[in-house]
Amino acid sequence: MILYPAIDLKDGQCVRLLRGDMDKATVFGSDPAAQAKSFQDAGCEWVHLVDLNGAFAGEPVNGAAVESILSTITVPAQLGGGIRDMATIERWISRGLSRVILGTVAVENPDLVREAARAFPGKVAVGIDARKGRVATKGWATETEVMVTDLARSFEDAGVAAIIYTDIDRDGAMQGPNVAATEALARAVDIPVIASGGVSSLDDLRALDATGVIAGAISGRALYDGAIDLATALAVLRGEG
Repeated sequence: MILYPAIDLKDGQCVRLLRGDMDKATVFGSDPAAQAKSFQDAGCEWVHLVDLNGAFAGEPVNGAAVESILSTITVPAQLGGGIRDMATIERWISRGLSRVILGTVAVENPDLVREAARAFPGKVAVGIDARKGRVATKGWATETEVMVTDLARSFEDAGVAAIIYTDIDRDGAMQGPNVAATEALARAVDIPVIASGGVSSLDDLRALDATGVIAGAISGRALYDGAIDLATALAVLRGEG
């Protein structure tokens, strides 16, 4: 299982939100590129980036910070937030991004997901953010009646590289991930599923890994707070501890 350290960007800074609330942001650093480099130096295989302002604006806002990160690190990075048209997808991939994450458009314009996955094989993931099993969009501000599993299954034949499943009520709350719901989703589809939201200890990572079906886990606040040491966590996932 791959551990993806997260850098959430708000107004050019590294932050973490509590349950997706932009008014409940904790700033963890003012140099996102340096933070990404420290994750790389600790041995991570990927970096997970989110343009929080972009998710609400519907277009990239923290582009300068993302470009600075991409020019600083050599490990692959994936980015979500405000990516809602083909031109933006093409622009980010041309600038060295390894994977775009499409969330809101996966609900509102699923044909774009399919088009992008065909045009850029292996470089398009679907972000599914949910409260109580129902998908939320537009930076988690809009709740829909779409069920998580139904949305995921609708992309089975689209060629997407991964599904990033976030339990919003767990995100940033340091209460542990929703292992059961994430495992159920991973067993319901053939697309690799990455867990996000609430990953706050080595035991959380072990629990996700022990399912045998979850491809990755994203953690942010726990790494910044020191609840998880990245190098130690990577060793644990390699079976070294």
